[in-house]
Amino acid sequence: MVASSMSLRIQVPFKIVVQRDDVLRIVADTDDGAFGLLPNRRDCVAALAPGILLYQTATDGEVCLAVNEGVLVKTGNCVRVSVRNAIEGRDLDQLRAAVEREFRELDEQERTLRSVLAKLESGFIRRYARLLHD
Repeated sequence: MVASSMSLRIQVPFKIVVQRDDVLRIVADTDDGAFGLLPNRRDCVAALAPGILLYQTATDGEVCLAVNEGVLVKTGNCVRVSVRNAIEGRDLDQLRAAVEREFRELDEQERTLRSVLAKLESGFIRRYARLLHD
């Protein structure tokens, strides 16, 4: 039987980002370059590189996602993508702005984390030094 669409699920560790049953085509990036998936393509597994994943539906047209590295598995008409992070956008300009916002937030979280770790380390060193002198 010839299928006309695919089921697509894109997930990150803490949630499902995309769950669609009407996907016409998918384009993803690997370290060896981009490749496309159509409904009747053979089953495959691919290690995804950070980049843009694109899928198309009849109702929404092309949808872009910025994805971090991960894995794509196609079995039959089901495509499952598991990545560390994914940000959805309707066009590349909107997606670029969303990615920049996300990076700024991550940078701020990393600065806060580094500050907390530095305080923990200095407290540990002070207590250890005190323990050695007592």
